[in-house]
Amino acid sequence: MSESFTTPAVMDSSRRNILLATSGVGALGAAAVAVPFLSTLAPSEKAKAAGAAVEVDIADLKAGEMKTIEWRGKPVWILKRTPEMLASVKKIADNELADPKSLRNPSELTPGYAKGAMRSIKDDVLVVVGICSHLGCSPTAKLQGGDVNLPPEGGFICPCHGSTFDMAGRVYKNKPAPDNLQVPPHMYISDTKILVGEDKA
Repeated sequence: MSESFTTPAVMDSSRRNILLATSGVGALGAAAVAVPFLSTLAPSEKAKAAGAAVEVDIADLKAGEMKTIEWRGKPVWILKRTPEMLASVKKIADNELADPKSLRNPSELTPGYAKGAMRSIKDDVLVVVGICSHLGCSPTAKLQGGDVNLPPEGGFICPCHGSTFDMAGRVYKNKPAPDNLQVPPHMYISDTKILVGEDKA
């Protein structure tokens, strides 16, 4: 027994209209679901801010004081150095330091404008990331000295494995830390305001 099927040559116009309408509604529904989903793939405002430059007002920073800010999840120290601190940096002999001229990894650790012994744009203001280059601990600031491993004018000492840094963030020789403290990109936007994380005018 055989059955024969016949296919209409022309689709009924009402069926075609229903098919077009349901296809259109389906496409709109798919778009309504896709747009919120795709928007979740974009970085959040918090994530954008984490990588953004940070403006810091140092007008209230007195000589010998340090301010800590957060940039990209890292502590950044801004130290207003005293004349004694500056003198201590100048009197440390190159052979006492692992990288006195900040020549190691310059693209990562020391921008061109911070290559001198002071490692700063302005001699009296040091801007460094407060993370030891050994295993990522945060050194302790000894701004008044008082540690046998540091000069009387002070420096930074890592509590984890004993690496020591001078008042310019340069690591002393024969210590676990291989590199100086990182100088982040930064620039002055006024005499008392620093933009950390950006250095292009």
